[in-house]
Amino acid sequence: MRKRKLGWTDLELTVIGFGSWALGGGGWKSGWGPQDDEESIAAIHRALDLGINWIDTAAVYGLGHSEEIIAKALRGMSEKPIIATKCGLVWNEKGEVFGCLKRDSIRKEVEDSLRRLEVEVIDLYQIHWPDPDPDIEEAWSTMADLVKEGKIRYAGVSNFNVEQMKRIEKIHPIASLQPPYSMIMRDIEKEILPYCAEKNMGVIVYSPMQKGLLTGKFTPERVKNLPPDDHRRSDPQFNEPLLSINLELVEKLKPIAEKHGRTLAQLAIAWVLRRPEVTAAIVGTRRPSQIEETFPAGDWELAAEDIEAIEKLLQEREEKIKNL
Repeated sequence: MRKRKLGWTDLELTVIGFGSWALGGGGWKSGWGPQDDEESIAAIHRALDLGINWIDTAAVYGLGHSEEIIAKALRGMSEKPIIATKCGLVWNEKGEVFGCLKRDSIRKEVEDSLRRLEVEVIDLYQIHWPDPDPDIEEAWSTMADLVKEGKIRYAGVSNFNVEQMKRIEKIHPIASLQPPYSMIMRDIEKEILPYCAEKNMGVIVYSPMQKGLLTGKFTPERVKNLPPDDHRRSDPQFNEPLLSINLELVEKLKPIAEKHGRTLAQLAIAWVLRRPEVTAAIVGTRRPSQIEETFPAGDWELAAEDIEAIEKLLQEREEKIKNL
């Protein structure tokens, strides 16, 4: 699989990374419903067998569970993949999640993640959300200290806007940004991607398949039958009036994928990777069969005519939303 350098760092990432949000399982605010741990481990092993060389996770995924499962999957391996995790979202004894970017909290989080992941250093440590906003400088200063202390190799951010990145870059260089990006979530194209390119900052995008919506595997019935603790039930893109518009787009995308003997999931991933500013895409995976389907997208470079055809369909979708 193709690799790209993460901005100014020395990390070489495969253009597809293993996303482990769903491995945290259900029972918490942003869960994906029940998840079998053995299937999670098998999915990680399959991804590594296929050549994927990095895993993205976060402390909050399953309230620590995702990190623990990753450690279990990697135990005993002489060569471990690059691991990226996140801080800034913490939880109390009731499982309630909230943002905290205070110095002592970040320090506790990094120690907890090192323990759960069973590693001595975290390759890429990211502030998950700029929340609370007034504390981002304190958090970033702490991250800079953690780099100096050797607990983390590189510090990055997730879900930050340009103004917030400008505020913190004076303290310490930003290795990478992790924003959402998909055919139906394109906000970063205007300001964020050009800014990251200017600063030679890595960009790792998440939700390229829009939480599964762009895979062609969703129907209104399947959405209705999502588990009660699947956070997608409250996602506007999975509810009317947007759901019907999104499913119509997916139907119109099918001929483009089929023309190349590809799946819709592969098309969605290849589309975000068409941008030179994007280092890699995080592909959420719950079972081996999913990564087997998606990993071929890493070597698919879309032709100009396909990009133009998709752009036309996306403009049509935008018009429909404006006319709601």
